[in-house]
Amino acid sequence: MSIVLLVGVLLAFVAIGLRRGEGTDTDLDGYLLARGSQGPVALGLSFLASGLGAWILFAPPELGAILGIGPVIGYAVAAAAPFLVFAFVGPRVRRIAPSGQGLGEFLRVRFGRGVGVAVTLVSLLYMGVFLAAELVAIAGLVELLGDVPQTVTVSAVVTATLAYTAYGGLRASLRTDRWQAVTVIALLTVGGVLAMTRIDAPGEAVRASGLLGIDRVGVESAATLILAVTAANLFHHGYWQRVWSARDDRALRHGALIGAAVTIPLMLIAGGLGVLAASLGVVEVPALSIFALAAELPTLAIVAVLLLGIALVTSSVDTLENALAALLVAERPSLQLRHARLLTVVIVVPAAVVGVVATSVLQLFLIADLLAAALLFPALLGLWRRATSTAVWSGIVAGVLGAVGLSWAVTGTLAGAIDAVTFPDAVPTLAPFAGALAASAIVTVTVSWAGPGRSDLDGLDERIRARVAAGRRRQVRS
Repeated sequence: MSIVLLVGVLLAFVAIGLRRGEGTDTDLDGYLLARGSQGPVALGLSFLASGLGAWILFAPPELGAILGIGPVIGYAVAAAAPFLVFAFVGPRVRRIAPSGQGLGEFLRVRFGRGVGVAVTLVSLLYMGVFLAAELVAIAGLVELLGDVPQTVTVSAVVTATLAYTAYGGLRASLRTDRWQAVTVIALLTVGGVLAMTRIDAPGEAVRASGLLGIDRVGVESAATLILAVTAANLFHHGYWQRVWSARDDRALRHGALIGAAVTIPLMLIAGGLGVLAASLGVVEVPALSIFALAAELPTLAIVAVLLLGIALVTSSVDTLENALAALLVAERPSLQLRHARLLTVVIVVPAAVVGVVATSVLQLFLIADLLAAALLFPALLGLWRRATSTAVWSGIVAGVLGAVGLSWAVTGTLAGAIDAVTFPDAVPTLAPFAGALAASAIVTVTVSWAGPGRSDLDGLDERIRARVAAGRRRQVRS
């Protein structure tokens, strides 16, 4: 039954993606950016589908089951916060660089090749780990619920999503996002209603559990998640693709706000189900809280969870596949459409291997998040005319040192600080992220004020077009 459901749902998404991908086979810009084509609702659903992956069936419920509602609220805000940043930063970047392709390209032209490469590497690390984590999650989910081997699940998901992303590019991903988002909204909402109506006195059990209280540990966990997730997602190239796919600034702003507004309640439902499962005493493994709760509901609930997991993983995986290829094309503008298609396929192979052999990639996730935190303010200050390349590099170095320094102050030893910034137990702590963000921001601003003066952002788009044109000339000569 599980393998039939897996294949059936994947084939449905393939059909939707291939149909929308028709007509994009000769246009590299359309394949990678779908520039100026999306309205606010389509963008909102795409932001939602791209950001929510199979991880929401494990992480928020686990936090809710262990620490209660406080970290769940923090996680919900953390998942929505990047969209709020894009709602206000995205239009500004579009106006400065209407011909742009992404943050790495913007910063390369603004501050030089070194900064662009650093941002690109952090983006590659974060998105690669994100992709691997999604494959690990869905492989474990289908094996748990349907006894399907992990190799089969990973192969099926990768093959299906590549079938339409390699052909239709971003337009295909955007179209499937709509269906995947609607599926996720419907199933999570129905799941929450079933849990509240089919279980005796759920409210009384939750109130008696003590998991509705807010304590210092919960507040610190919530703050850590907000800082880490917001910083990392600003380096998610898939979101930057959607900045330029927006029909106009209004569509981008409203689309991002829609994505944020819908993300928060869905995250609260997922985490709240973990709180409910723990309150009822049915949880043995906190990360499996939703599945333990589903076992208390009608058999159809298990099918719904499996369907939800497939929709969640395909929505994030197809975005990441296309975004990784687009990121590399932005780095090398001499590449053509055939290269983009090939990269879409090739770059997913390492993540697929990790998805088969790994059981958790959380430590790598946290390291990537911390690197993103060190780069966040130096990158965003590229929109400030006073910011300089020296200031940006100083801020990045200060961010790394700040993460170690504040962790050292909190733990009292250098060894403790090293543990804090490398996350050997895969447990996020506040000090490294707070130190990285504060130090990088203070140093970047200070060095910029001491610099030579204001930069010309008005000519930046012309420099971007010149870089792309030069790359295409090199390709023609070769």
